[in-house]
This record gives sequence, structure tokens and C-alpha cells, in this order.
Amino acid sequence: MIHAEDIWKRLQQLRAERPLVLNITNIVVTNFTANVLLALGASPAMTTSEHEVEELVSLSRALVLNTGTPCMSQVHAMRLAAARAGQLNIPVVLDPVGAGASRLRIDAPMEFIRKGWIRIVRGNASEIMALGGSMEKPRGVDSLHASNIALEAASELSMRYECVICISGERDLVVSGGQVLEVCNGHPMMTLVTGMGCAATCLAAAFAAVHDDFFLATAMGMAVMGLAGEEAAGVARGPGSLATAFLDTLYCIDREKLNGIRCEAS
Repeated sequence: MIHAEDIWKRLQQLRAERPLVLNITNIVVTNFTANVLLALGASPAMTTSEHEVEELVSLSRALVLNTGTPCMSQVHAMRLAAARAGQLNIPVVLDPVGAGASRLRIDAPMEFIRKGWIRIVRGNASEIMALGGSMEKPRGVDSLHASNIALEAASELSMRYECVICISGERDLVVSGGQVLEVCNGHPMMTLVTGMGCAATCLAAAFAAVHDDFFLATAMGMAVMGLAGEEAAGVARGPGSLATAFLDTLYCIDREKLNGIRCEAS
């Protein structure tokens, strides 16, 4: 379980320390996810260059790898960055966007996972099932499945590769071996804003930068993500204003608002 007081403690630490979170991410979400990290209190850095990633990793507290618009040069940069992060004991968070839609989108994430570089994987149910060996093609980057359908695949991946697996959905499931936490915050309108899932990955990375229990750090990131989405949807007129309200809510979130977190052992 996680509680509001635990999240508030880590959020205060995050805002005080402003850890650098390095992102090798997709071209669709770069601006939005950078702003999400800033609004939360972290410091984002973005790159796609293999010529600087190892230097930037050495300055970072967490690394995000997002395969949403993959190309071979970017995959090589991710490979260099993840290997360096492993040497420095910096947590690497993987977002396997569209896993299974193409060979590259499954081969690259699984290479990183098999090499032991990844501490946290955050994806939707279809993506997690693809990593687990499902041959069913996803519908673009959207999930065709509810999160609980991917629980078996997530558990097997977590135990085999000793990493935390987070399945995003109407209810988010955070899995580490035999442990499962269910985060029930969120709002359907969030699915209409491109990059919300990628933002969740970044929030998990930000909390992992200040919390060495990556299972709890991931649950905290997902809980704050869902709560901010709920709050933002309450004032938004549609997906455009939701994105703006979401950033504002992250920036303003305080101890009292965290009482709205709904998280339970599953």
C-alpha cells in the first residue's frame, strides 16, 4: 500500500532536489512530457544523440527510454545510455510504445529488458502482452485490452527479469514479482490527449529518482498521474483544456489533494 503522507514526503523531496530525468523519447510527446516533469518539480533533459547520451546519463538521476517513434540511431543511443545507467546504478524506465506493431518495437524493448538494464516498464495492456509473447497486433499505440488481462504476462516478465511492470488502463496495475498494487485514479478524457501514457512513464521515473523502492515509486507516479487527471477533468471543457489543466494541477498538488489517492493491494 501507499498512503498520501508517503507520497507527499517524496514529492517534497523531489521538488527540493529537482532531480534531472533524462529522456530519449518520441517526437510526438517531447514538449508535453518535458512540461509534465517541470510541473511536478523535476528537471527534464531530452536528447536523441548517441554522441552525448553517456555524458548526460552521468548527470541524471533517472533515464526514460520511449520507443514511440523508433529509428536505428535512436535505438543505438538508448543502448549506450542504458548500459551507462546500469554502470552508475541509475534507474532506467522503459515505455514500449506500440510494442508488437512492428518488429523493431518489440525487438528493441526486449533487448533492453533481457540485458537487465530496465528497472521499470510502463505500458498499456496490449504492449505488456506483446512483451510477454502475445502475437496479437495492437491498434496503433492504443490498447485493445483491459489492464487485468495482461496481469499474467506482467507477473512473468517481472519475475523473469527482476523489474517492475506497470499496466496502464482504467485501473493501473503495478506488479513486482508476486506483489500487485491497483491504482484506481484517472478519468476517461485522459485517453484523448496524446502523450498521457508517456507522461505517466515520466512521473514514475521522477519518483524513482528519489525513492529506491521502484515498486512504490511507480505506484506513486501512477497515483499522482491519475489524481491530477481527475482534478483536471473536473474543470476542463475538452481534451485541449484538459492538457493545460493537467499541468496546472501537477504544479499545484499539495498534501490535502493527495488524500484523493485510491490505491489498494490487489
